[in-house]
Amino acid sequence: MLRVIIADDHPIVRVGQKVVIEGSGNYSVVGEANGPDQLLALLATTPCDVIVTDFAMPGGQQADGFSLLGLLHRQYPKVPVILVTMFANVATLRAAFSHGAKAIVAKSASARELPQALKTVMQGKPFVSECLKLQLDLAAVTQATQTPQLSGKEREVVRMLASGLTVSQIAARVNRSISTISKQKSTAMHRLCISTDVDLFAYARENGMVP
Repeated sequence: MLRVIIADDHPIVRVGQKVVIEGSGNYSVVGEANGPDQLLALLATTPCDVIVTDFAMPGGQQADGFSLLGLLHRQYPKVPVILVTMFANVATLRAAFSHGAKAIVAKSASARELPQALKTVMQGKPFVSECLKLQLDLAAVTQATQTPQLSGKEREVVRMLASGLTVSQIAARVNRSISTISKQKSTAMHRLCISTDVDLFAYARENGMVP
């Protein structure tokens, strides 16, 4: 029986994951964490064979997202990490793999694909949800995965948004119109192949724009 630790800040998600994981008959959930702090404390005392974790679990002393993935990879290099996430932009997906994730499962498909991801990573192979794999394949064809270049003003708008300012507050601070700031935000998101504010904030954090 392979041992699995799951981490998600939503209890109902952990309940669902545990049912799916243990329903296959080959895995046992030996620990649950509600965030990065609890996950690291659990790993220090509870041996496991696989880690299944959410990407965004804010609120603790230890950073989530890419910082957490990198830390897990450094401290537990032999334990594969399966990332279960709502993030769907190409830049975030590729960065997750580069930070040590062995599999990325879309939350919308986790009930169906999580057992398959577990089986695949235990065979030493990477796994990507079908809906996410399509995006990566398309990006490879169009070379959309090359590092996108933002203008100085676009980068500054993204940084301030990720720091918690609204479009109106940014406009007032830099003495530009709200429509101009909105357009710069939209243009930046288009260049980055990002469709949601959450993904935009994740990009900003990944690229050192905010702490």
